[in-house]
Amino acid sequence: MKTSGVFLGGLLALLPAGVFSEDIVGMRLIPVTSRHELAAQLPRDTTLLHDRAGIEKFLAALDSSPPDWHALHGAPGDHPSEQLFALNRERDRLRAGRHALAQRITFLWDGALSGYVPDKGGFLVAIGPETIATKWGVVRFKPENLPDELVAVPPAKLKASLRKRTARGETVTVIVAMTGRLVPDESLIYDFAHEDPGQGMIMPMVRVERLDYFIGLTSTR
Repeated sequence: MKTSGVFLGGLLALLPAGVFSEDIVGMRLIPVTSRHELAAQLPRDTTLLHDRAGIEKFLAALDSSPPDWHALHGAPGDHPSEQLFALNRERDRLRAGRHALAQRITFLWDGALSGYVPDKGGFLVAIGPETIATKWGVVRFKPENLPDELVAVPPAKLKASLRKRTARGETVTVIVAMTGRLVPDESLIYDFAHEDPGQGMIMPMVRVERLDYFIGLTSTR
C-alpha cells in the first residue's frame, strides 16, 4: 500500500486486533513540527527504525547478512517454499540469544483521521502496511496485536478544527509510531513479495506495547 513515503489516503484500512491488544497504551494525538520533536516523545529505551540505514544496521545485528535471494528463488516458475522454510528455521536458530532480539524498537506508519468518536473524545485512525527498500530486500514491519480500533485524542485546542476538516471530507494525515519488541520465536520472516515474486521481503514481527500519534508531519520518510 505504501512503497516510497507518499501517503495513499484512499487505500487505508483499519487493521485487525490481536490477543494482547488490551495491553497497548497510548491515545494522545501529539502536534510536532520536526522529526526531532517526534523522536523526543518516544520512550528513551527504544530504537527508532524509520529509514534504510537504521533498518539495515538492525537486521545485521540480528542476522549478520542478507540471504542469497537469487539462489532462493530458483528457476522461473519455481515456488521456493521449501527453501524459504529451511532458511527461516535456520535463521531463527542462529538468531536466538542475540541482544537485538530483545531490543525495544519503534517503527512509523502513515495514517489518516477517520470518524470522530464522541464517547472517547478522539478520532479513529486508519492505517495501512508500508514497505521500505533496503539492500537486504523490501522490509515491511508487521504489528502482531493492534486493537480493534485505533483512537487518537487531540489536544482541546485542535479538536474543533479537526472535526470540521474531517466532516467536510478532508484527509488529515498523521504518523502512527508503534513501539514494541520482536516476537521471540518468529522475529523475522523471509519471503518473496506477492506482487513481485522475484523481490525478496523481510517482515519483522513486532508485538506492539505502545502507540503514539503525531500530527504536523505528512510522511514517515
